[in-house]
Parts: sequence; structure tokens; C-alpha cells
Amino acid sequence: MRYRKLDASGDMVLGGGQAAFYRDQPEAVAQAVRTRLAMRLGEWFLDTSAGTPWNTKVLGKFTAATRDATVRSRILGTTGVVSIDAYSSTFDPDRRAFAAAATISTAYGKTKVSEPI
Repeated sequence: MRYRKLDASGDMVLGGGQAAFYRDQPEAVAQAVRTRLAMRLGEWFLDTSAGTPWNTKVLGKFTAATRDATVRSRILGTTGVVSIDAYSSTFDPDRRAFAAAATISTAYGKTKVSEPI
């Protein structure tokens, strides 16, 4: 798996040749997971059915039953993810804030992913 690195602000790292890419590393899969989670449902114009349904399945008023299952499903559906070894999440209904953290096994080793939303 080859995945272009992102900098601290989420922009693609350009230049630097092969150093700008993860290649067959757990970090590549972790970044792919973060990218999949960050893409909101309907955001991609070529496939409006792709993305994470944050407003209806995670952050909505009656989403307690679907919240973690939705995030775990998005993680497991990412190329290179073999399994979720540990998972935790927090939800603040007053601020509609959600944070998830997972330790995942990938085709290249283990890594951690955390995503504040």
C-alpha cells in the first residue's frame, strides 16, 4: 500500500520524492482510516453514497445505538485493516462532540488511530 503523507494541517506533503509517501507501513493504513472517517456522507461528488454519516448515525440526537457501530464499520472497511484490537469513544451531547480511538491490526503491523470530530 502506498499512501501520500499529510502534514499537521491535513494538506498533502508534496516534493521530497518517495519520502512524501508511506509504503507498506501501518501509518499508511492509519491515515487511510482517518481520511475515511473525515469524509462526510455525500461529500464526494462522484459517489454521494460514500462517506461517514456523521449527522444521522453518529452525532444526531437519537444515535446512541448506531454511533460506535458506524465508526467501527468505517474502520473495518478500510483497505489494509485486519481487525480492531481496542476501541473507545466519548460523546458530549451538549457540544455534539465525538472522539474515537482505536488500536488496529493492519496488513503491515499494529497502529493507533484517534479521531476527534
